Amino acid sequence: MRKPTIGDQELALLQYLAEHEPASVGEVAAGYGEERGLARSTVLTMMERLRVKGYLKRRQLRGVYRYSTATGPGEAMRSAVGSFVEKTLSGSVSPFVAWLSERAEVSDDELAELEALVAQLQSRRKEN
Repeated sequence: MRKPTIGDQELALLQYLAEHEPASVGEVAAGYGEERGLARSTVLTMMERLRVKGYLKRRQLRGVYRYSTATGPGEAMRSAVGSFVEKTLSGSVSPFVAWLSERAEVSDDELAELEALVAQLQSRRKEN
């Protein structure tokens, strides 16, 4: 079963937490929330929603809940991209690839990663 989708703000929080885990709500509110103008209660609500959706887990240590990613930021990003492709692009990656081809800021590393992904897709196609 697919996990519930997450919004842009939740994805950003998840990425922040992946770089700073395990962290308490207070730590995330100070490091992530303050620079975005988010109250501690808002950060807590977002973290609990992500926990209920299965993206975060928490463990109580010395009376304080410490949150960490349950799936890893890569899976959350893939889910967000998949949701975008399905909902916004009607399941077609062609508009995204067209946009990407017009974008001038593709680094050599990104281009190499894209080429490796295309080779992987071609290999999978040949197997089927």
